[in-house]
This record gives sequence, structure tokens and C-alpha cells, in this order.
Amino acid sequence: MTDFTLHDKQSAPAESTALLDVSINAFGMVPNLHAVMAEAPGLLEGYQRLHQLFLDSSFDDEETTVVWQTINVEHECHYCVPAHTGIAKSMKVDDAITDALRDETPLPTAKLEALRDFTLSVVRDRGNVNDDTVQTFLDAGFTKRQVLEVVLATAQKVMSNYTNHLANTPIDKPFQKFEWHKAD
Repeated sequence: MTDFTLHDKQSAPAESTALLDVSINAFGMVPNLHAVMAEAPGLLEGYQRLHQLFLDSSFDDEETTVVWQTINVEHECHYCVPAHTGIAKSMKVDDAITDALRDETPLPTAKLEALRDFTLSVVRDRGNVNDDTVQTFLDAGFTKRQVLEVVLATAQKVMSNYTNHLANTPIDKPFQKFEWHKAD
């Protein structure tokens, strides 16, 4: 496997140093994902922008967690599932939601389940989602805007999940207690 550098401000390309400051300001540290992404400043900047844009979407914290973790679990991301478990805790998302996402068991509400189902359709079908699936999502109480915001989150998570697969990014110490493996 190719070794990727976990960059800090001293080792990162010059174009990444200000981006690492953004990470420090947001998280109080440089997450290992960002440290790897710093190798390619455009990737890190794009990821940070998409992350903020999705946080600013019309989804609430529970729904945001459902979208992120659904994609992370589907992509079997060893890094992002634990990281987003910690993020969900900081957002005060009910552990029952997080556990259901991690374990691929039923979510506590039909609306959140519809969100997971739609997100899985977007990911698995690479956006070629049929009209009935979109209508089921809308009938569950979501909007056309949110159809497209799932695409936004998918783009963000492809960037992180794929980077973590390629780099075998080590889980950050604060998230190691949330280590995860796909259920058989």
C-alpha cells in the first residue's frame, strides 16, 4: 500500500497551510483526513467547502447525520464512520440514530428511514434514481431541494471516503473509541 503523509503546517504544500488553519479553527486539531488531503490543496479546499455547504443545507442535525453516515457505512469507510459518530455526539444526535446507522438496523422514525433509503438509492444507483423513488422521498416530507442536497453530501463523502480507502487514514485519537467494522 502506498504511504501517504499526514501533513502538518510545516510539511504541507504552501497552498495547504491556510486550509489547515481552517481545520484547526473548526476542530481544534488537524484531523488525519485533512492531514492526508493537504497533499492536494484543491482536494482539501473542495472538501472543506462542501462540508460547510452541507452543514448549511436545509437538513437538521439528525438528518445530516443520517445522510453522512448512510454514505459512510455504504462505502465501508473505516475512518468516517467513527469520526461522524463523534461528530453526531457533539451535535447531540440521539445515540439510537447513530447506532441504527452504524449497525444497519431500523431507524426510530419512518421519515429518517426514508432519508436513508433515498440516500442509498442515490449512492448505489450513481444518481440514476427512478421517479418512484424520488416521489417516495418527497411523500415522506422532504423537498426537491433536499433531493439535490443529498447529491451535495454524496460528493463530499466520495472525497473523504475514497481518500481514506486509498490512504488507509489512521483514525484520530478522539474517535478511536468509536471504531467500526461493517457487520457481516
